Amino acid sequence: MRQVIIIGSGPAGYTAAIYAARANLKPLVIASSVEAGGELMNTTDVENFPGFPEGVQGPELMTKMQEQAERFGTEVVYDDVTHVDLDGPVKSVTLGSGEKHEALAVIFATGSAYRKLGLDDEERLSGRGVSWCATCDGFFFKEKVIAVVGGGDSAMEEATFLTRFASKVYVIHRKDTLRASKIMQDRAFANEKIEFIWNAEVAGITGEEAVEGLLLRDTVSGEETALEIGGLFVAIGNDPRTHLVHGKLDLTSDGTIAVDGRSSKTSLAGVFAAGDVIDPHYRQAVTAAASGTVAALDAEHYLASLPQDLLASASDSELATVTN
Repeated sequence: MRQVIIIGSGPAGYTAAIYAARANLKPLVIASSVEAGGELMNTTDVENFPGFPEGVQGPELMTKMQEQAERFGTEVVYDDVTHVDLDGPVKSVTLGSGEKHEALAVIFATGSAYRKLGLDDEERLSGRGVSWCATCDGFFFKEKVIAVVGGGDSAMEEATFLTRFASKVYVIHRKDTLRASKIMQDRAFANEKIEFIWNAEVAGITGEEAVEGLLLRDTVSGEETALEIGGLFVAIGNDPRTHLVHGKLDLTSDGTIAVDGRSSKTSLAGVFAAGDVIDPHYRQAVTAAASGTVAALDAEHYLASLPQDLLASASDSELATVTN
């Protein structure tokens, strides 16, 4: 039995692991078998993470985080969690391999997934003109003509933010009215750099090495037209990865795991959550990392409050694992 298991291997998961390992909690990180490292593994230049004045590649940043966590004794397993049992003082986590791990505390750092258009070229040109995060990548589109897909608040925020860099921003929406709040609509309508393309959906993305244009389909007539652009931002929402805890932990109206105030404490004792899976607003690598710190400290304080015989059983199990 472990003292703490961390599910997720993005900035929140590995930061939690660093802090937990330095507290001698010997954490086990369950990294996905196919999505280890989180969303940053699909990002090229990261220029807004503190400590890297020249920027850093997303995969390199996550590799460094993992190495730092392992340096202090974190164990990483590349598998997917298929089931969790969170009731009682001892939690269990079952993997796709059928292997089961037990721990006194569990930290969920499973992140969120950007909703995608579902086009083949969307994946092919990811990081080469296709992005899901304006604050992450907007800087790279100076003086370019770009497009934002979506009609909600996030799309209006992205489009407005991108006018700081782009020469022109098209907003493509499949209807003739927006879902965004009135204040966000008014702000976008008043921006002379933003032009709306109504009743349109993206049917294709063109470009060999980078985005060069879009194929748009009119949602009313079905007519298709071409639009030349140098970048595409998809802002049609995101979904927190909470499938493991449906019916087990309280969720917010946004679908994220509910936590107590600024802490990482969920509705069950000994279960904590951090990163994008609790954050419907900011979703930045640095805020996720800070959230992971909170989760590790909360878990450490929780473990310190448990009966000594229970803690001893976890420590004995870890020692036996190392010995064998």
